[in-house]
Amino acid sequence: MLCTEWVTGSGAMKQALTGGTTLFCSHTDKDPSDCNYSPFRSFSSSGLPDQLLQLLQYDLALILLEEARFHQPLPMCILFLKFDPRPVSKNAYRLIVAANRDELYHRPSKSADFWDSSNEILSGLDMEEGKEGGTWFGISKRGKMAALTNYMQPKIDKNAKGRGALVTNFLTTDLDSFSYLKKVSSEGHLYNGFNLIAADLSTTKGDVICYYGNKGEPDPIFLNAGIYGLSNALLDTPWKKLQYGKQLFTEVIKQSQDLAKEDLVQELIKMLNNQDPQLPDPAIEDQGKEYVQPILDKIAALCVRCPGYGTRTNTVLLIDAEGCVTFTERTMLNEDINQWKTSTYEFKLYS
Repeated sequence: MLCTEWVTGSGAMKQALTGGTTLFCSHTDKDPSDCNYSPFRSFSSSGLPDQLLQLLQYDLALILLEEARFHQPLPMCILFLKFDPRPVSKNAYRLIVAANRDELYHRPSKSADFWDSSNEILSGLDMEEGKEGGTWFGISKRGKMAALTNYMQPKIDKNAKGRGALVTNFLTTDLDSFSYLKKVSSEGHLYNGFNLIAADLSTTKGDVICYYGNKGEPDPIFLNAGIYGLSNALLDTPWKKLQYGKQLFTEVIKQSQDLAKEDLVQELIKMLNNQDPQLPDPAIEDQGKEYVQPILDKIAALCVRCPGYGTRTNTVLLIDAEGCVTFTERTMLNEDINQWKTSTYEFKLYS
């Protein structure tokens, strides 16, 4: 089967680069929509100058990443969390979160901001058609916080419910974190794979953080004080990139009381932008199957960089013993990895 029969977009560029050379896809089914095919299957060509072949491979990578959206989820996001609800030192933080959002660069979204004039709920927002208003990470002045990552799986249900609403719904609900996740768990089968952290943060009543993943245990769990990592498998699954990230995160956390707040934020952002691939990693390969092979060296790093896809947002959240919140987002502009905007919001929890 010819790649040009099912790969869409950039056709003119492909034709110009190949000069009529045929590119063969290893997929041989007559109708790709009727089977579980991988848009990342390898292709072969002959008679192309090396430079043109490299350009063509880059162009096809962009196309295939776009195609992947409709057939299987690209690995999205990584998060590290230090939870210390009763810090011994007055200078210590109750909660520190450092997170990356990995996504197609052209997917429309809004940078972090308060949702409306009430200035109560703060998050970035997904603006893709049909999924407007969903988010991956957010917090409210009432002390509700939630974060979402996708669970990497070889095949997804295109008709499943949108996962971004899981965060926005929690930020606006009156349910506590455990009750909300319990409700979500009863409907977990309606979604593609996900992990959801939900928290009720209160200076007077104490902080509660819960976790639920619909590919793991049937019920949510309460998190004890400690350091956690979450990527595209279940909580604290020992992917090498997650273990490496937890090591770097822990090293920064050990310095947190000795660093100025601004310096701590910058150290965490620096950590989130580490691009050293942690390979080999049989756990990622086993979970992602052949879909991840062509980009394995990219997604095995904390900061993902693929053509047209990768880490486009860094978020750092600090909450101190008095309930003072510092929310910093560094986000890509104009789909350009060399253009970034950093915004910081500071406020105090209501209780």
